[in-house]
Amino acid sequence: MGIDFPNPVGLAAGLDKHAEHVDALARLGFGFLELGGVTPRPQPGNPRPRLFRLPEARAIINRYGLNSVGVDAFVENLKQARSKAVIGVNIGKNKDTPNERAADDYERCMEAVYPLAHYVSINVSSPNTPGLRELQSAQFLTDLLSRLTRKRSLLRERHGRHVALVLKVSPDLDDAALRDLAEAARRERIDAIAATNTTVSREDVQGLRHADEAGGLSGAPLFQRSTRVLHTLASLLKGEIPLIGVGGIMSGADAHAKFAAGASLVQVYSGLVYRGPRLISECVAAHEA
Repeated sequence: MGIDFPNPVGLAAGLDKHAEHVDALARLGFGFLELGGVTPRPQPGNPRPRLFRLPEARAIINRYGLNSVGVDAFVENLKQARSKAVIGVNIGKNKDTPNERAADDYERCMEAVYPLAHYVSINVSSPNTPGLRELQSAQFLTDLLSRLTRKRSLLRERHGRHVALVLKVSPDLDDAALRDLAEAARRERIDAIAATNTTVSREDVQGLRHADEAGGLSGAPLFQRSTRVLHTLASLLKGEIPLIGVGGIMSGADAHAKFAAGASLVQVYSGLVYRGPRLISECVAAHEA
């Protein structure tokens, strides 16, 4: 990705959606922070309640719906940070932007955050924005990535710095869809793939309180599903594109399994909620072991 990471353990997108807590989060020992997702225009997200804990399963369901202060306010917040942390910014489209014009939203966000980010993560996999996952289909994805790589070339010339592009994918894709996605990422020379976002599956939490709530499931029940996608992508790409393993890491052993499945970096969010900051050093140690 052309980035020197202090360590390979990062914060996943969704915890600091508005870039309000960069300095505090950086002090916890992360090697990098992924902020957002952020949308071009402010939007409130879905009605509350929209976040549910399933403690028996060490899981979380969220249906935030890409609530965002908008990219302009997000950038102003990020400018206030004093930390020199490696920063990724997760970008998405506004809910009311049709998919045919989605690339305009992604370009707008990328242009705004480009001077402040080390990488930009293209979120086409959140289950909480209607129609967003359709952008993972072969034709939509090829067109979107082509637009963004062309835009990135212009921004690189304008700012005199390279910002990596990361594609964040769903854990609910079948092998055929993953082959199409890997080929599109290879063809458009995407710098990395983050596997994965949250799942709409409830296979491992049936019968638990809140299990029937709509939204994306994260935490321990996501681990096997996201690691399968990670391993499949590693087999398809054979080291051509770095992979970021995210989804269900609750221990150093889980992080080790992600590295073994082909990840160069890992990210945590739900595990941090259930385990606290000790999880970060555990995961760093798992990589060094």
